[in-house]
Amino acid sequence: MNTAKEEVRKILDQIPDDVSYEDIQYHIYVREKIERGLKDIEEGHVFSQEEVEQRMSRWLGK
Repeated sequence: MNTAKEEVRKILDQIPDDVSYEDIQYHIYVREKIERGLKDIEEGHVFSQEEVEQRMSRWLGK
């Protein structure tokens, strides 16, 4: 497994040289969120479609 520093280096190697700091931060942020989501899936921290629909209906007032 790669370290966070190694993952950031990979991101930097993949994006254009003329990106802004904000663009770099965004790419790192998105990567971190994806990794967190994959970890949640591995650990079984997920909701069924029915659970999601129930929660959404409460939020949307339906």
